[in-house]
Amino acid sequence: MARPPFRSTGFSAREAAEVAFKAATTKPAETPPQAPSLPNAKETVSLRLDRAVLEHFQEDGPGWQERINEALRQVIASK
Repeated sequence: MARPPFRSTGFSAREAAEVAFKAATTKPAETPPQAPSLPNAKETVSLRLDRAVLEHFQEDGPGWQERINEALRQVIASK
């Protein structure tokens, strides 16, 4: 089988390989995260709290995360 004729692109073989590699490995632009599709959906976050604040909400046992959420909602509603 005959080989197609060589066409010069103006690039050396190395430059052509670098262009092809960059095109194949470039990450697409990241899209911002979508808002939850469910109303009032919870989102997992990492939050740093003072030990005293954490102990206050945990002293009544399970449900301390919901109590923190409710306290924050009350602060928002009072503004």
